[in-house]
Amino acid sequence: MQCKPKSQQARRLAKHPAIFRRLTGVPVELFFELCAQIWPLYAQAEERRFAGLRKERLIAHHVDAQYKLSLEDRLLMLLMYYRLYVTHAFLGFLFQIDDSNVSRNINPLQPLLARFFKMPEKKVTVDEEEIVALFLDGTEQRIQRPQGPKQKKWYSGKKKSHTIKHQVIVNKRGRIHAVGKSACGKVHDKKDYERQQFSYPKGVPKKADLGYVGTSWQTPIKKPAGGSLSEEEKQFNRTHSKERICIEHVIGKMKFFKILSDRYRNKLKDHMLIFKNIAGIYNMVFA
Repeated sequence: MQCKPKSQQARRLAKHPAIFRRLTGVPVELFFELCAQIWPLYAQAEERRFAGLRKERLIAHHVDAQYKLSLEDRLLMLLMYYRLYVTHAFLGFLFQIDDSNVSRNINPLQPLLARFFKMPEKKVTVDEEEIVALFLDGTEQRIQRPQGPKQKKWYSGKKKSHTIKHQVIVNKRGRIHAVGKSACGKVHDKKDYERQQFSYPKGVPKKADLGYVGTSWQTPIKKPAGGSLSEEEKQFNRTHSKERICIEHVIGKMKFFKILSDRYRNKLKDHMLIFKNIAGIYNMVFA
């Protein structure tokens, strides 16, 4: 296993905590704590990778140091990519590496973050003190127009654009408990929810918006066609909306990371991994 290269950019930027958080979305102290916790996972992954190399190639990897940047700088680069969603050319210039090497530096860290955060996709577990209510909502993001006949399934009539979407479940305090698998923009929220097959503890109140009418989740009372709601029903809807606003705040804070709010440019198969990582970062910083 090679020695750790000396961190430069991360340590230099850490001297300016306010700027550090604006560029990464993470406070300085939490960043270095995350680095320390990720390092054992990274070391294990590197040992497994080196175990399959022949002796002469292994020596070459040690001599060339394999990565010019330290783990801290590589993680800093990844978080800046999530937060700012700038081009690889810009990141390469900033970290003084060739833009063709940016992916090689940050991509191996993404599955390590997913292993660390362990964001559930189906099973929702809550502590006893958190059993107040669970809230469900879907969020979608614009993508580049897919090529070929399959592009129609990605078109969202709601957004009037091609999108990818996810289901999110949070508690009253705003902590994310589960993230559903990626779905095409054309899929309705209710149909997508049924496909996810979430499981959650019995007896916990579950609340969602009108997109989930017909599921086991409590939704607002829909105004009948040609009719009106009573004052009691209107008050119920107002109370429901005030309680459910927490999930809107959660999704809004997740989209503080531009990779989830700008038009998505990466491979669609990677969106789930990125979404789960940002959900984990959100829990670490805000929940």
